[in-house]
Amino acid sequence: MARGWESKDVEEQVQTKVESEQGQKAPSGRGAKTPEQQAKEQDLQQLQLSRTRIVNDLANATHPNHKKTLEAALAHLDKKIAEIM
Repeated sequence: MARGWESKDVEEQVQTKVESEQGQKAPSGRGAKTPEQQAKEQDLQQLQLSRTRIVNDLANATHPNHKKTLEAALAHLDKKIAEIM
């Protein structure tokens, strides 16, 4: 009996994974993306994640020199994001 439940659970997990992968591959119904587009999107996501981390660190920073460093890093990331977009 446990074996039947286990196989159903595995089947559900596989189906869920397939559905999630299909949703990630073509979320907007457009065609396949070129490697350049994929690299650009990945770079943009990484920069946005870094920007989020810097903003959070800046909100918690107390030392003036640390704040200046974080503000400079934030300006640099904003510039890079603008270049990609």
